[in-house]
Amino acid sequence: MIVFDLKCEGQGHVFEAWFGSSADFADQKERGLLACPLCGDTRVGKALMAPAVAAKGNQRREIAPQQQPTAEAETAPVAAGPDEAKMRALVEALADAQKKVLEGSTWVGRGFAEQARAMHYGEQDKGSIHGEVAPAEAKALAEEGINVAQLPFPVIPPEAKN
Repeated sequence: MIVFDLKCEGQGHVFEAWFGSSADFADQKERGLLACPLCGDTRVGKALMAPAVAAKGNQRREIAPQQQPTAEAETAPVAAGPDEAKMRALVEALADAQKKVLEGSTWVGRGFAEQARAMHYGEQDKGSIHGEVAPAEAKALAEEGINVAQLPFPVIPPEAKN
């Protein structure tokens, strides 16, 4: 998995998105599947990101005794600017909406495309399912008229939650 900061052209909103690879990002962008979560603008590109620079392996960071975090400090609320607070609230609302949608849905894993087709063509009862599908397969499903939607957040398969 790779994370990118993305930015919409219309309003300049910056948001974070996760992809399986750089190629997945390029494929989704090319197919117009990326949209700003704040304004819906589909003109989205990569935003500048600060590089993560790791410390040298032979160096240790020491925290002075007066800087040691207290239990109280660990649970203290963190202040955020107005844009960050709005973004956080939006992401939380989106995560809650995804959770509600998935409550009545069945995890089918990598059998998603096969089961979606079976339901679409009347070979099995219709129902709400979620799972994994390659971008090319998702495109093929859409071209067949099968309604599918990409979830905004990754889903932990039921067998991996333990």
